[in-house]
Amino acid sequence: MAQPGNTPNRPRRGAGCLQSLVVLAVILGLGYGASKIFGDESSQSKGSSSSSSSASDGKGGSWEIGDCGGPDPENKPDGYRAFDCDDQGATFKALKIEDASFLPNAIQCPAGTDLIIQVSRVFGSGDGKKGGGIPTNTVCGRNLTGDHPGDAGAGGGQLVEGDCVSATAKEIACASAGANDFKVLGLVKEKTECPAATTEPMQLMMAMGRPYDVICGGKV
Repeated sequence: MAQPGNTPNRPRRGAGCLQSLVVLAVILGLGYGASKIFGDESSQSKGSSSSSSSASDGKGGSWEIGDCGGPDPENKPDGYRAFDCDDQGATFKALKIEDASFLPNAIQCPAGTDLIIQVSRVFGSGDGKKGGGIPTNTVCGRNLTGDHPGDAGAGGGQLVEGDCVSATAKEIACASAGANDFKVLGLVKEKTECPAATTEPMQLMMAMGRPYDVICGGKV
């Protein structure tokens, strides 16, 4: 997967410039149902989450690669806000900033992304804690601790090459994979695009915005 790009040198801004934003944790990972054409409705992968918590942005700040954030104590349980990276409240760092999207499948973060946060902005006197606002961008975040469910093979985050899946195309940790499970060798649009080592090309149900329709599974 592509690594996050470098940002131009510029003066660092304090966390106040990124003050509490409307934040929606986007679904992480793609779980699939049990059939030869695998669907999206069933189980979610380990570490996935969905929320509609929010907070207001009073200074019009925006996120940049390298910014840090963490849970917003005033917007529990699923709200996040910006912190200085050395602040005690910081729990993740932004690996990449993507455009906002109403289609979770359209957000593709780099390998190593542990959580995906969609950021929106509330204007006027609206109460961000009740949801709403205008989506502005999406933060691909990596935990500041040693816990990285988004690493290839770890069993969480978005599905990437090097992950493992069960026979029903559900993401699992490679450390617990068995003889009936598969390693992801590719994520492609057509089965004919799978690499030669593929033993189980898994055709997925159509999903708007997702850049692939087939999981190329090989022996673990």
